[in-house]
Amino acid sequence: MDHGINVFSEISPLKTVLLHRPGKELLNLTPDTLQQLLFDDIPFLKVAMREHNEFAQILKDNGVEVLYLEDLMCDVLGDGDVKEKFIDQFLEEGCSDRRYHRDIHDYLYSLSDMELVLKSMEGIKYDEIDTNIKVSLADLTSDSNNMLIAPMPNLYFTRDPFASIGNGVSLNRMYYETRRRETIYGEYIFDHHPRFKDVKKYYDRYDPYHIEGGDILNLSREVIAVGISQRTEANAIEFLAKHIFRDEESPLRRVLVFSIPKNRSFMHLDTVFTQIDQDKFTIHPGITGSLRIFSLDRNSENGFDINRIDEKAEKVLAKNMGLDSVTLIACGGNDDIASQREQWNDGSNTLCIAPGKILVYERNEITNALLESYGIKVLRMSSSELSRGRGGPRCMSMPLWRE
Repeated sequence: MDHGINVFSEISPLKTVLLHRPGKELLNLTPDTLQQLLFDDIPFLKVAMREHNEFAQILKDNGVEVLYLEDLMCDVLGDGDVKEKFIDQFLEEGCSDRRYHRDIHDYLYSLSDMELVLKSMEGIKYDEIDTNIKVSLADLTSDSNNMLIAPMPNLYFTRDPFASIGNGVSLNRMYYETRRRETIYGEYIFDHHPRFKDVKKYYDRYDPYHIEGGDILNLSREVIAVGISQRTEANAIEFLAKHIFRDEESPLRRVLVFSIPKNRSFMHLDTVFTQIDQDKFTIHPGITGSLRIFSLDRNSENGFDINRIDEKAEKVLAKNMGLDSVTLIACGGNDDIASQREQWNDGSNTLCIAPGKILVYERNEITNALLESYGIKVLRMSSSELSRGRGGPRCMSMPLWRE
């Protein structure tokens, strides 16, 4: 069992990964709350769970240790003081109506550790709480659809709340308010879990700027890439770089910054761009003309110098990875309609479990066949329901240890 985090690459053999199996939080999605909760449709939970179990089994069959977010939180809550603190913090951040805090606290504290964790993810309805408080007309007609505490349906995308960077972690401040509570679990795991409590934090959920894990890619021991996107701000990248470069034990010397269009179909850097082999990347062709690239380079004062890079992405990547060249494989190939459709279904969002061996959604048939023509070993998983959340295999996984 490896303690801590060790991720200096997107492609080195994956040894340990963090997942969250979607649960009853998806049952608290309604048509009226889809936009607020960042979904375009309501997944069928039974099928989504089956697809996610298939995802986890493929990883296990390839020698990957699968850890679940809910299990790590249960390990932490075994300490009664930590459980009390977690419930209080969960209420402060999740329930704006303080009239109900004491009743919800008592309800949650009465649950087993696993029940508590899953209920905190699922959300709480008014009729679940035994209370003498009179429900008001405002309560019943609010946009919350009779939820005292909103669900966290995006949690199965474990890539975003925090990101592994070398031997450290970026515990992120999420862009949308509805996702910010997800990082509570990371806070407790990295503060209290015996396996992860000594991991260095390069960013904290209380820091001032927005950043998400889907925008962070580990290219080598010395270089990471971070996207300026719909959900990650330029100021956050500078803040992150400053803390990485202050760590004298970190070998990182450069942060490559890729500025991509800020819209939902692109969302994060990893929805348009992922590494799949030593010299191969998937890319959505729709961004190639609009990419702007910069670098933050560590200087002798452990600060950084900012430079604009006026070269094409493939040349920048090759140079920064010590390669003669790299190949960018377009999602959907040369078919513009297929490219847009398969990128929407995360054809570029692949999880590399070893060099040249990737996990993908089976529905992206054109892209998958193209990847195989380049010699990539493609492991397909079912995705009719999981894909409704707008995230692929990379989004659904947080590597904790790579060889």
